[in-house]
Amino acid sequence: MTEAAEHRDGPGLKTVVGASAAGTAFEWYDFFVFGSLATVIAKHFFADAGETVSYIMALLTFGLGFVVRPLGALVFGWFGDRTGRKTTFLVTITMMGLATVAIGLLPDFNTIGIAAPILLLVMRMLQGFALGGEYGGAAIYVAEHSPQQKRGLLTGWIQTTAAMGLIGALAVILITRAAVGAEAFDDWGWRIPFLLSALLLAVSLWIRLKLNESPAYKRMEAEAGENRAPYREAFLQWKNGRFVLIALFGIMIAQGAVWYCGYFYTRFFMEKVLKVDTNTVDQLVLMVTVASAFLYIFFGWLSDRVGRKPVMLFGMILALVAFFPGFHALTRAANPALAEAQISAPVTVAADPADCNLLFDPIGKAVFSSSCDIARIALSNAGVPYETVKAPSGAPTVIRVGGAEVASVEGAGLAPAALKAARTDVETRARAALTAAGYPEKADPARINMPLTFAILMIFMVAACALYGPQAAALVELFPTRVRYTAMSLPYNIGTGWVGGLLPAASFALVAASGNIYFGLWYAVAFTVVAVVVSLLWLPETRGRDLDTIGD
Repeated sequence: MTEAAEHRDGPGLKTVVGASAAGTAFEWYDFFVFGSLATVIAKHFFADAGETVSYIMALLTFGLGFVVRPLGALVFGWFGDRTGRKTTFLVTITMMGLATVAIGLLPDFNTIGIAAPILLLVMRMLQGFALGGEYGGAAIYVAEHSPQQKRGLLTGWIQTTAAMGLIGALAVILITRAAVGAEAFDDWGWRIPFLLSALLLAVSLWIRLKLNESPAYKRMEAEAGENRAPYREAFLQWKNGRFVLIALFGIMIAQGAVWYCGYFYTRFFMEKVLKVDTNTVDQLVLMVTVASAFLYIFFGWLSDRVGRKPVMLFGMILALVAFFPGFHALTRAANPALAEAQISAPVTVAADPADCNLLFDPIGKAVFSSSCDIARIALSNAGVPYETVKAPSGAPTVIRVGGAEVASVEGAGLAPAALKAARTDVETRARAALTAAGYPEKADPARINMPLTFAILMIFMVAACALYGPQAAALVELFPTRVRYTAMSLPYNIGTGWVGGLLPAASFALVAASGNIYFGLWYAVAFTVVAVVVSLLWLPETRGRDLDTIGD
């Protein structure tokens, strides 16, 4: 049977693309609601930790949903290659929807104690497990229905679903917050976006039940029957295994770094470092996401004309060029008072290096009591960048704000109540010195340069879209039909799951530990540099490949 005849027997190409994209967009909505509400979730589920630590723990919970994605890729990839694309992504979307609704129903820490963050973690991991099998199925399903000359364009619609899901998540959050009020939203209204997933799940299942199996899979099933071993063929045969490695290190680690830095770390940076109002941050992210949504389709279309590799390399290199100057410019545009204070009254912590510990406590149980640690925690809680300079051995720690000095205190050996009082005293005196030097407690809305901030964020979006737009077509074209689901899903979910999902938490922790608000960018830069080198040396151009003859 010809491909045209197969399409006549089943749903048309527009239905295939629309149904696949809509279902995947709903699943991304589920996943991104959590990331967009990290600040609120930190207050409800990690109430016994300090402000900085609780936020890092919320980000780590967000990231752990990504960590389990490769496991989901392995499990659902195997089922997708053995039992079909359609059945597999019906299962993944059901699992995702149920886990999301459950998060909206969970009691918080003040109600059930430590069980609250544990249950939250379990639901988040179920979300990640489900999403690990979703993307590969949708991208492959569309690609296996698409004509060669339009494969980049049509799979670009799957790529834009991540933006559509984020748009939906942000829109629902903004509307709900406006409807119930900011105070009620922080108290209980944050649950509404999660509970709405029940409706989205019903719609998604109804749409996807209308689809048939892909023509490429049906041809492979008829020819190969049960004689298939996806794991062995994908990972233990070098002809396929080497492309799994190239896909991971030449494309996907950059995808995780560039996309999640552009979409999520910019958000965290504006909200937690630049102290921009949360509602303003939501509006900015929503605007740039809407403005950039169809760039995925454009760059997918462009890759049909000039090739997948040059378009993706353009995105990687643009990101590398833009990261550091872009974030410096973002500070000047979104919180000019902070940028001015950094110049006129730089903050330093003069301390004995032996007195300073790494301020990273993922379980929230470490006690930082040295005079250096107390000083740096005070500045981190104030959201102020600082530099640690070496003082003579045994010298007391001093915070210098321009010409003013604030002496820290030694907390080792103090009782918990006395240690807390000592920290409060240092923080109070430090904040007074910072205020006197012109450091703002929050970004002044009247001074935010919204057009410039929008333009800076759009540069990051263009880089992310150029890398992500052609990616589905490029990954599908690297592997034969019999192992395609398994082989492409694993590197995709390691790159986006491990590199991308942990980026916000790792970058924010680097900032908190170093005192340099831009130091966290080195995480994204390092992974992107590796990907550029691997892509230039080993990634083949795949545009125009016949999906039925790959691997023959």
